[in-house]
Amino acid sequence: MNFLLRFIVFCFDPLGLGRRFIVRPAVNLTLNVYDRFRSKADEKVDTIRELVLRLGLIAFAVVLIIWLAVFFYAAFYYVYMPPISHTRPVHMQFKTCLETSTPCTFPHAHVSLTKKQQLLMVGQAYKVIVNIDMPESPQNLELGMFMVCAEMRDYDSMLRGHSCRSAMMRYRSPLIRMISTWALSPLYVLGWKEEFQKVPVEIFSRYLEERQHPITDVYVEIQSQKIQFYTVTLHIEADFTGLRYIMFNWPILSAIVAISTNLFFILVVFLLSWYHWSDATWLHNLQIRYARLTNQLQKKASSVILSSSSSLRDEDELSFLDEKYEIAEVGANIEDLQLDKASDKTPESLEAQTPRQRKVKEQAQ
Repeated sequence: MNFLLRFIVFCFDPLGLGRRFIVRPAVNLTLNVYDRFRSKADEKVDTIRELVLRLGLIAFAVVLIIWLAVFFYAAFYYVYMPPISHTRPVHMQFKTCLETSTPCTFPHAHVSLTKKQQLLMVGQAYKVIVNIDMPESPQNLELGMFMVCAEMRDYDSMLRGHSCRSAMMRYRSPLIRMISTWALSPLYVLGWKEEFQKVPVEIFSRYLEERQHPITDVYVEIQSQKIQFYTVTLHIEADFTGLRYIMFNWPILSAIVAISTNLFFILVVFLLSWYHWSDATWLHNLQIRYARLTNQLQKKASSVILSSSSSLRDEDELSFLDEKYEIAEVGANIEDLQLDKASDKTPESLEAQTPRQRKVKEQAQ
């Protein structure tokens, strides 16, 4: 097949002029154009890939910053804001009289708030409210005022708070009761509404929890034997002030402000970190300064060591010279004494003595 193809080409172009001047330039031109388009396409693909990578990194950084801002606010809200309220049912107990069906003792109950962990936040003021659902019965309407007492005790059953408050049902005239009964009679008939009043009794207006003695139990007592009620509940509500009041009453506004503030500071830190770590010249300058400081300290330490060693050497040389001078002086004195003993004690010998010999001789005598 290859031989046949060569034979056909040789038949059409026996001298090879067409292949040399037409086919090869056309093939080279085509290859050059193809390489050029391919390089441009590769460059565009690289630029698009780099652009996509940069956009992905920017999107990841933006999402991470927003997530950090929201997470910081949520963590602060969880740590700073206590639970808004705690509600516990109060199961009243009393002893009935044998002669009549009325209670012989005051209704009382023990409410267990917690057994393991601290329920209330330390330093936060709370309102302790006892809600009594009382039917509008003739006995309750004739009851008048009554007292509700409560005691707060810790895990050692020690008394930490005691309070009593008076309460009564809201007064409504017979005409108002009749009009409201006729108006709401369909709801009463269908069972969607009942004829009762919720009487809230605020036992403690600002109760503060102690860290060493957390409240675990509450004892409630209604000091009335003729009272009638459906249910009694204990409601502990946080009385917010300051920043907690703003965060509780305006949660959306406080969340927007807090998250925006977190975003600002996180962006500042991110930009400063990017600026410092993208340019490594500051790190090189810091290394140069550290090297200069260490060289200066080494030079100062070596100069101090050399000066101290030279001073010690000078002192040793001076002391050695002093000792040599003292030894030489003692030797000279000994020689003079020996000469004096050897010489005659004539006036001529005395005159022949030097003044130094005379002085040494007098000191020896």
